[in-house]
Amino acid sequence: MAGRRSVSPVVATLVALLVLLTGCGGRSAADSATADVQRLLERRAAAVLDHDERAYARTGTGVDFSHLRALPLAGWSYRVTGLHRTGDTATADAELRYRVAGYDRMPVTAGRTLRLSRGADGQWSVDADRPARKSAQQLWDQGPVQVVRGKRSLVLGVGQPGRSLRGYADLADRAVPAVTEAWGTDWGRRVVLLVPKSLEGMAGLLGSPASSYRGIAAVTTGETGAPAQAPADRVIVNPDAFALLGTLGEQVVVTHETTHVATRAHTTPATPLWLSEGYADWVGYRAAGRTPPEAAPELSRAVTQGQIPSALPDDRDFGFTGDASRLARAYESGWTACRLIADRWGEARLGEFYRAVGEHRKRAGAVEEAMRDVLGTTPEAFTAQWRDYLRVQLG
Repeated sequence: MAGRRSVSPVVATLVALLVLLTGCGGRSAADSATADVQRLLERRAAAVLDHDERAYARTGTGVDFSHLRALPLAGWSYRVTGLHRTGDTATADAELRYRVAGYDRMPVTAGRTLRLSRGADGQWSVDADRPARKSAQQLWDQGPVQVVRGKRSLVLGVGQPGRSLRGYADLADRAVPAVTEAWGTDWGRRVVLLVPKSLEGMAGLLGSPASSYRGIAAVTTGETGAPAQAPADRVIVNPDAFALLGTLGEQVVVTHETTHVATRAHTTPATPLWLSEGYADWVGYRAAGRTPPEAAPELSRAVTQGQIPSALPDDRDFGFTGDASRLARAYESGWTACRLIADRWGEARLGEFYRAVGEHRKRAGAVEEAMRDVLGTTPEAFTAQWRDYLRVQLG
């Protein structure tokens, strides 16, 4: 027939092979498997949100459902970002996004690695679900999550007695109004505490060695300068160190960490640690009734020995290096500097100064401009005033 070309056997064979490999619709086997796994994880997520243990079990194993049962969730979803398949087994890289009901305005994101297998019926199921490489653990990776609700707080724990978790909720419920009184109302005015079983559990939640946090009672996680719609920060407790605190110390620590939650949106790379940590300590001790020598024993000892710091502490002085005395002096120096501002310029001006520093995106010039505009002074003059303040208050 006119205009018709013949097709060689070699070309026909290649075309047939291509069709077999890609399918009629042009989708590869890898694409098909990825889509199947995505649908599996969508069913798994729906089961978690619905607290449907049977539906969850039909998607496989991985995390024991008892670990997730008590979680108050407003969102839970997976997005497959990579699939590595070998026959009837596969490893999926996935992004988990979840929200704690009543606390997270936006999803928290966590990297997960899931090991999967395909049964005789051709359906994929989850065999293991663990943190992705270089990703921190989630609390449910460590055991069944227990939940205690406070008036202004939510405490999620693993391996802790219920009375202990209630105690943390009571501390947080007292901390929230104390922070609001000092800082103002421009924050969520609620806080989430994570209480693992041990120091090792705390380190797992932070994705760091346990040695980095030995002796540290609690830390706050969150993105510096996070916008108002960011997920709620988490206060992560080291129960080993927390158990060594007295009643006052427990309240100071929780109030300190809650202050970080409140000030997060105004804490940027421009904010020096002496200000962010000093302000949190100032709020923590604000109503504690402690004298400066009682609240700053290490710095007081140095001052009485004639070793008055020549400058405010550098960010490196706040590193968890194992030198407890140096770290304590850094925190106490920041606290006394903020206390000086509150005493001499007023508490409202201290908050204004903190916000003014955080309005800058870079460190250079931020403190200098804020001191000039808010306090009417210079870093050099302020440092001299602070050193005189230490002599009077601690000498």
